[in-house]
Amino acid sequence: MEYKEIKEIIKDMENSKLSALSLEFPDGFKINMEKKIENQKTVEVPKPMPEPPAEPKHEYKEIKSPMVGTFYASSNPDKPPYVKIGDKISKGQVVCIVEAMKLMNEIESEFDGEVVEICVKDGETIGYGDPLFRIK
Repeated sequence: MEYKEIKEIIKDMENSKLSALSLEFPDGFKINMEKKIENQKTVEVPKPMPEPPAEPKHEYKEIKSPMVGTFYASSNPDKPPYVKIGDKISKGQVVCIVEAMKLMNEIESEFDGEVVEICVKDGETIGYGDPLFRIK
């Protein structure tokens, strides 16, 4: 390899973003170059925090709204709600009312279980498929 060719490789290395270069030619000639870059910023990527042990997940069933409307927990504002958190319910039991187009639709439970969460507030507008209750 000629001196002029070596100078070109050095010049190309200086103008590139490479910090190291190693070449080996078929005749056995080797070139190893490394450049020191001043004011180089090192960005350290933080390692992700280990996740804490997951809490056991409960398998809850959901009673979902079969229609768009307004959720009512009781048949009348003066009456107690059909169900409260902690109540045991049976399949077919009325759990709330959804008013849709001026019609009051009683919503029945699809399964037996215990009410662990009431997902909506009395008088709240709900959509089709919105969870109303979680049951275990």
